[in-house]
Parts: sequence; C-alpha cells; structure tokens
Amino acid sequence: METILDLPIENKIFYAVLVFSWTVYLWEAYLAYRQRRTYRSTMHVPQELGKIMDTDTFEKSRLYQLDKSNFSFWSGLYSETEGTLILLLGGIPFLWKVAGTVTARFGLGPDYEIFQSLSFLMLATLFSAFTGLPWSIYNTFVIEEKHGFNQQTLGFFLKDAVKKFIVTQCILLPVTSLLLYIIKIGGDFFFIYAWLFTLGVSLVLVTIYADYIAPLFDKFTPLPEGELKEEIESMSKSINFPLTKVYVVEGSKRSSHSNAYFYGFFKNKRIVLFDTLMEDYSPLNKDGDICSQCFIHTSLKSSYLFNSFQNKKQGCNNPEVLAVLGHELGHWKLGHTVKNIVISQMNSFLCFFLFAVLIGQKELFIAFGFYDSQPTLIGLMIIFQFIFSPYNEVLSFCLTVLSRRFEFQADAFARGMGRASELYSALIKLNKDNLGFPVADWLFSMWHYSHPPLLERLRALGGTKQD
Repeated sequence: METILDLPIENKIFYAVLVFSWTVYLWEAYLAYRQRRTYRSTMHVPQELGKIMDTDTFEKSRLYQLDKSNFSFWSGLYSETEGTLILLLGGIPFLWKVAGTVTARFGLGPDYEIFQSLSFLMLATLFSAFTGLPWSIYNTFVIEEKHGFNQQTLGFFLKDAVKKFIVTQCILLPVTSLLLYIIKIGGDFFFIYAWLFTLGVSLVLVTIYADYIAPLFDKFTPLPEGELKEEIESMSKSINFPLTKVYVVEGSKRSSHSNAYFYGFFKNKRIVLFDTLMEDYSPLNKDGDICSQCFIHTSLKSSYLFNSFQNKKQGCNNPEVLAVLGHELGHWKLGHTVKNIVISQMNSFLCFFLFAVLIGQKELFIAFGFYDSQPTLIGLMIIFQFIFSPYNEVLSFCLTVLSRRFEFQADAFARGMGRASELYSALIKLNKDNLGFPVADWLFSMWHYSHPPLLERLRALGGTKQD
C-alpha cells in the first residue's frame, strides 16, 4: 500500500502546503473560539474597570466584538475553502492559460511572458475583488452599520471599490512588470537588484501616498491656525521632529473610527489627524453637548472620570490629542520607524535570496500544475505565498511581540513629556469611541494584539509619577 512517503516530491510539496494552510486556519479558529468564549462569558464590567467604563458602553463593545468575531470565522472559513479548491482543481494553471489566451488575442505568444503575467495578475485581482465584495458589503452595511460606525452609502462604497481597484492596477502592473524584467536580465545576482528595486518602490510609495494617493479617496485639509496647531508645532520642535505640515483627513465620511499618523522622510515630516479623533472637528458632535472639561488628572479613580465620559460623544480634547501625538512622535524619536524599515528590508532581502536558490527547482512548479513552463510570476507566488508560509507565521508573531514592546515604549515617551494623565484619558475615550473590548483571552491577545490590551497600558501609565 502506497503511503505519503512514497509519493513523488512534487506531491509531497503540494499536500504539505495544504496541510500547513489548514493547520494555521484551525489554530486561528481555536484562538478566535477562546476569545468568543471571553466575549460570551464576560457579561458584566469587571471590578477593575468599574471606574473607567460604564455598563452600556461595555455591553455595546462586547456585542460589537462578538459580531466581528463571528463574521471573521465565516469569512475565514470561506477564504480557506476557496483557496483549497483553487489548488485542488488547478485554478492557478487554468488562469495562467486564460491569461495566455487573452494576450494571444493581441498577437503576443508565449515568448511574451511578462505580458501574460500582467494579464494573469489582473484576472487574479479581479477574481479576488468580486469574491471578496459580498463579504466586504456585509461587514460594512450590516456589522459596522448595526453598531453605528458606517457612514457610507452603497453608491459611495461601490464607487470607492472601483476607484481602489483602478489605482491598485495602475501601481501594481508597472511595478510587477519592472520587477519581472529585472529578474529576467539580472543574472546570478538578480536578487540584489530585485531587492533594491522593491526598496526604492516602497520608499517612493511611502513618500507620495498621503500627498497623491490618499487624497484620491479622502479629503485632506491643513489644520487651521489656532491653539492646537501651535501646540503641535511647539511639541514637535521640543523633540526636533522636522514637522512641515499638519493635515486633517475627513475620515468621518467613511467611518466613525479614529486614527492619527505621521509620514515622510528626512526633513519633510507631516502629521495626519482624523477628524473623528478631535472632538472639535468630529461631525458626530455637531448635535451633541461637548464636555467642557479639558484635563483629567492622574488620580482617575473617581466618579468624575465616569461622569465626564458619560457626557462625551466622540473624540478627544486638545490636551488628549497632543498626548496621542506624543505617543506617535515617540515612535519616531525612539527609532521604531527606522527599526521596522530595517527589519522589513532584511526580511525582503532574505526572501529574494531564498527565491533565487529555489526558483530553479522544477518540482515546485510541477507541484502546482505547471509541467511545461516555469513562469517567474508563478514562481514568486509559489515561493513567497506557499513555501515561505511557515516562516511568515513565525515572523508575524515575532513582529507582533516587538510591536507591543514599541507601544509600551511610546507610551512611556509620552509620559516622560508630562502627558501621562492626558494619554490615560485619551486611551479610554478612544477605546470607547471604537468599542474596543477591554477583556482579552491571554493566548488570543499574545498571538494577535500588536497593541497591548487597554488595562495593561493604563497600569503602565498610572503606576508612574509625573515628572
């Protein structure tokens, strides 16, 4: 009787990929089950949270996260099943043949591999967009709508999806064609040239994204002159952050979730604030009463905090916005951004080097149904997506652990700037605004949370005296 050990090497590779993919899925499903059990069993506000979260908000966040977890389970099961069927039924070589048929209609034969690759890529992304659209619609117009976050109409959503697809193709196709060309002509050291090319592309995209790409989807306006802008500029100057512009992005037309970030290289840094982050700008506050209190001191164990949050609708006051930015600028000052770039590029170089070692193995192509050809794009897909998947899982976990460490350090930086109490209250408000559930299963949290749970961050902030 033939066993799996007796199978040809290409069959072993194929089944190993399938087994590992389902192993990862089952592991993720188990972690999600543990977290859903936490959502279902934690029906009341824990005593430790009684002074910082009211019962109504706690219940809303519990139900929101439970709905998201259930949705994630079914969408994940669909995605895993779809991927398995594509592999078992030979979907990848089939789509490659279809791409060849398309290019042949333009008089381009098999020798024009790059054009066939671009046709394949466009068809694959189109297929992915269509199969993912119902899930995206359900997530936006059922779950997010049910819990009060969605601000989009269906027409806006569909128009946005088409725009995103077009912009993605305008970037993806030229970049891919150049990468494939570099690999083709690069000789024995093509992996070095390919790595340098992707490094250059990533730096360019980071530089131009907020100025030229993001405005295609959202409205960016300069932060008006006033106290907040002056204080942001003063804070940036105090740590030698080379700030050039501060923008407010109209995130509220999509969702009531909030965010803030900075971007740019060298002496050209910009800060972007979501309008939903700031109580003075959030459209969700236009009909509501705004709490007049600005500061909440470090002794947050009083009914004052509870009552002030009861009156708040959306966003943070100016001192809290500055504390959040102090945290973000801490990432820059402590070198977290540079460290992440270095780690990313070291990983990219390693992957391209291993790709150069493995690309000549015909068994890899045969395992996925390519018996007569070894297209470079397919080699990239097989090696980066399937063969590297165990390594990618380990790397992802390590980066999650590192990210949590960076978050604690950035919080400590903001605390060192004398903004611990404001960051403390801002974290609570943002958790409330985004319906974050403050109780997490330890294993789920360890594996998934790139940011420490709320209580851990509050303990770290509240346990240290202000300078």
